[in-house]
Amino acid sequence: MASYKQLPRTAQIRLVSSHEEVYEPCDDSFALVDALLADRTNLLEHRPKLCMEIGCGSGYVITSLALTLGKEGCVSNYIATDINPHAVRVTSETLKAHGVDAELIMTDIASGLEKRLAGLVDVMVVNPPYVPTPEDEVGAEGITSSWAGGENGRSVIDRILPVADHLLSEKGWLYMVTLTANNPSEICLQMRNKGYASKIIIQRSTEEESLHVIKFWRDFDTEVDDTTDQSASGFISYLLAQIPLLSYWRGSNSNN
Repeated sequence: MASYKQLPRTAQIRLVSSHEEVYEPCDDSFALVDALLADRTNLLEHRPKLCMEIGCGSGYVITSLALTLGKEGCVSNYIATDINPHAVRVTSETLKAHGVDAELIMTDIASGLEKRLAGLVDVMVVNPPYVPTPEDEVGAEGITSSWAGGENGRSVIDRILPVADHLLSEKGWLYMVTLTANNPSEICLQMRNKGYASKIIIQRSTEEESLHVIKFWRDFDTEVDDTTDQSASGFISYLLAQIPLLSYWRGSNSNN
């Protein structure tokens, strides 16, 4: 098993296409791919049959995921969606340049796919619009829709969560980027009440924001206990306690 220090900080992938209305890979994109790399051993053992990205943008994340799994002989199918037609085109060119195949669908989150994909997605990756903005910016045309998250940055996230719950298989995993302002502990509690366990894979701070990449999975053995500490502070303490490598990531970030 490769150590975390041996893994690249980001996927070795070149951006072959771009458009002024398409969100290019940035700190949050790198954090999500780093989380997938950090969880690579588990992903390979998981052997997902169907992987999906909601909001594919430049194609950086879905291509990186496909390359990471494909290099180890894991045969999976890939689907990516985006409401932005320019993003679908750029993702197509990124995939093609790296010899990766994926079905690309221009749609809002997963609209029109609910019946077809219900209970079939083994791995879902999402870098949602999470920046707190006025509500009228949510879903706006152009690149603004890639980051505009409405009040507390939760407007789109709160739409994605029930869709993920519907599409994920019994062994399905969800990897999602969140911002501190999104109240990630409350998101975890919300998913916990739907029967999901959660774990912060990476916490990364930049000059502008503090990011968390959270992994969710169905936990059939654990029932919600109303007597446990349901407060946000109590639950986030529980999550943080699961990250033995947090100090390493913080140290790496400060050095870089």
